[in-house]
Amino acid sequence: MWRWVLLVAAALSLLLLMVTKPAPFGDSRLYAGTEGYPWWNDTVFYEVFVRSFYDSDNDGNGDLNGLIEKLDYLNDGDPTTQTDLGVTGLWLMPISPSSSYHGYDVTDYYGIHPDYGSMEDFKRLLTEAHRRGIRVIVDLVLNHTGIEHPWFVSAAQGPDSPYRNYFLWRDDDPGYANPQGATAWNPAASGYYYAAFWREVPDLNLQNPDVVRHIEDITRFWLREVGVDGFRLDAVKHFVEEGAKQENTPGTHRWMKEYHRMYKAIAPRSLTVGEVWSPSREVAPYITEGELDLAFEFDTAQAMIAAAQGANANRIRIAHAVASRLYPANQYATFLSNHDQNRVMSQLDGDLLKARVAAGLLLTGPGVPFVYYGEEVGMTGLKPDPDLRVPMQWENAAYAGFSAKNPWRAPNEPIGPLNVADQDLDPDSLLNHYRRLIHLRQGHPALRMGVYAKVESSNPKVYAFLRQSRQEQVLVVINLSGQEIGEYGLDYGGSLGDITSAVELLHELDVPPPALDDQGGFARYHPLESLAPAGVWVIQLR
Repeated sequence: MWRWVLLVAAALSLLLLMVTKPAPFGDSRLYAGTEGYPWWNDTVFYEVFVRSFYDSDNDGNGDLNGLIEKLDYLNDGDPTTQTDLGVTGLWLMPISPSSSYHGYDVTDYYGIHPDYGSMEDFKRLLTEAHRRGIRVIVDLVLNHTGIEHPWFVSAAQGPDSPYRNYFLWRDDDPGYANPQGATAWNPAASGYYYAAFWREVPDLNLQNPDVVRHIEDITRFWLREVGVDGFRLDAVKHFVEEGAKQENTPGTHRWMKEYHRMYKAIAPRSLTVGEVWSPSREVAPYITEGELDLAFEFDTAQAMIAAAQGANANRIRIAHAVASRLYPANQYATFLSNHDQNRVMSQLDGDLLKARVAAGLLLTGPGVPFVYYGEEVGMTGLKPDPDLRVPMQWENAAYAGFSAKNPWRAPNEPIGPLNVADQDLDPDSLLNHYRRLIHLRQGHPALRMGVYAKVESSNPKVYAFLRQSRQEQVLVVINLSGQEIGEYGLDYGGSLGDITSAVELLHELDVPPPALDDQGGFARYHPLESLAPAGVWVIQLR
């Protein structure tokens, strides 16, 4: 009898603990998604290179405290204001100790790079971000370490090292190149080691159970002890090599399924977004087979830039249709450019109208959008890589308002109007265009998780599509060109239900609703008399 009483009491205590215990990583609101979708579908992410964002101590390097100082620029935590950018997620490029400026050659998976601050600084950043409703994911580099990581320093000493099999070694060079056509097997005093990218970042042997145990410990540390909301996983398609086949191997897919189970057991609501730089058909299985939560959609990114550059809807219409077919609804990450690619403004030849079109495509389209820092003010940058990652342009002043000291890398010159301070004052600036689009997306479930449906236009320079959620449906119309367009009749062959009115949300205009045919679709719909150059319209159909 008493045994059963004690068991019931223990169960009730456990239930009470489950009900009353706060969310492990901060405000529980961070993990509730709309319409049954995961929280990341309610999120617009912002990619930050901490070294280049803001320098709080004037040593020439951006730091975590500088990022904290600028959080209100990203999101002030007040949903009634629209003077912030409105993003609700941060992706931080590597913040752990490393040998290089970029951080992808990790030397300590448990620390914070001393140029950026301390672990206490990072935890304060998490607290301040979560207080504003911003989730934080960090780059986790599992494919390789830096050559100065203690594991590799030991492994390079010879076959007797306890860390020798943490990496891939051969007595002789197997003779095949890496996926980029360069050297894959690099000579050392004790043999040849494999490095998919370059000799300074030797690949980990992810099929070694000891390495996997370390990775589980590292994952648990950042999710539970530190409190991040998830990871951007670098170089996923290179994780497991099978001889000369080095990308998207069956071994990589098996490994990712096991890792997915591992991190979900540690933190069920955590996010992984993977870098799988491959065509969509090779990326999608990582999502459909339960290996990643999201993966970056490189084909869609290229199609958006091509549409903005060439003022033609064909390629982006195909990319959106393909992605909608290959992935579960909206379970992929969209972007325009990132830290490895020429900045979108440079790809668009510095044309602000084209940049406005690209922003409209990104922030009204399906998927989970990621904005690269400075994209919202039109920062430019062409390779080499350090020039894609220069200091944020806060103002048209010495060192771009980033620091009082000469920064680690010189800012772009001339800065001109491509800075936060000047564009903040211009209601028609690119920055304010981004703000309006992001806030509109955050306020409308159809833009965040609505299903994509194709709408045809009689004019190839006009791109139109529907986003349909449980709560609402919106029609997006974008003039991809730099000229005003008057003729652009829109056709939709599906069924909209009972539509009696329409309102344009971005510019707050009443527009005529479409005349529906017997099937509930429309033909030759012309909601606005003309479409302004590079204009974006979001029409709620009621």
